[in-house]
Amino acid sequence: MSIDYKAEIERLKKELDVTLVAHYYQRDEVFEMADITGDSLELARRCKADDNPWVVFCGVGFMGQSVKVIAPEKRVLMPKIACCAMARMIDGSYFDDSVNYMVEHGIAKEDILPITYINSDATVKAKVGEMGGYVCTSSNAFKIIEKGLETGKKILFVPDRCLGQNFAIKMGLKSCVIGEGECDPKEADVICFNGFCSVHQLFTVDDIEFYRNKYPDIKIAVHPECDPKVVQAADFAGSTSQLIKYVNELDPEQKVAIGTEYNLVNRMRQKNTYVLSSTKPECPTMNETTLEDLYKTLKSIEEGNPINEIQVGEHTVKYANLALERMLAIK
Repeated sequence: MSIDYKAEIERLKKELDVTLVAHYYQRDEVFEMADITGDSLELARRCKADDNPWVVFCGVGFMGQSVKVIAPEKRVLMPKIACCAMARMIDGSYFDDSVNYMVEHGIAKEDILPITYINSDATVKAKVGEMGGYVCTSSNAFKIIEKGLETGKKILFVPDRCLGQNFAIKMGLKSCVIGEGECDPKEADVICFNGFCSVHQLFTVDDIEFYRNKYPDIKIAVHPECDPKVVQAADFAGSTSQLIKYVNELDPEQKVAIGTEYNLVNRMRQKNTYVLSSTKPECPTMNETTLEDLYKTLKSIEEGNPINEIQVGEHTVKYANLALERMLAIK
């Protein structure tokens, strides 16, 4: 006998003290079942404020970790503990290597202020927290970097080089990427780790030129995880929530090509909207979670044998939470 997963998920949601959370990049059938949806910053804030003791998070591993760090008393489960490829590019040892690189090039450790994109493991966030640094998201990175500069310290930005470079350009700052050409920390304001999002690397200036030639009045909107040349050639760059707001405020007749994850673009609006790539820009790990996975996770709570529970050590919770709370304190 086949199971009606949607009906069973709705039943379990009503009977259990659980909040179902989904990131914007989740596939439609999973996204539609969620109680809370949003980008990384919105999800972090709303999960912290939520009253239910159980959170079932549909996203990638670092997101579930962030909820556990901010609210360690909550039981956080993930239908699939999928791993963000960017987050895997940096761990504690690579972070230490980056700090050592700056020290070897004449910057005292106490003069380094690390900022980590939320797309990072909790152990990296903890190291950032121990050094007095911040977590940021693509929607608040400008404010976080601006706040960091007030200290007079050099900014070490990990792991996404594109995000760090794009905000440095926007703020009129000098940046360099460790391991990419000559990177002298003394000559730069923002020193970036050499990580990136594979999905957002699919978008190119050639794609923008193709759409501008085909539709001369088209608008181009991209995520700041895109290459700096793409961001500079676009009409607008912003986080997931900022992209949604930008597109929603356009005239319905205005054509727009969007450079971000496919599921989100496909969900924005049906008319005059194009994906800024000839290749489907779908995040493979964000799309791992299925309705069956979600059902099995909720069922495991009902049966008293929860699966895929997120665990974070006390030391990591303490210092990663410091970095996340510093972010959340900046409005």
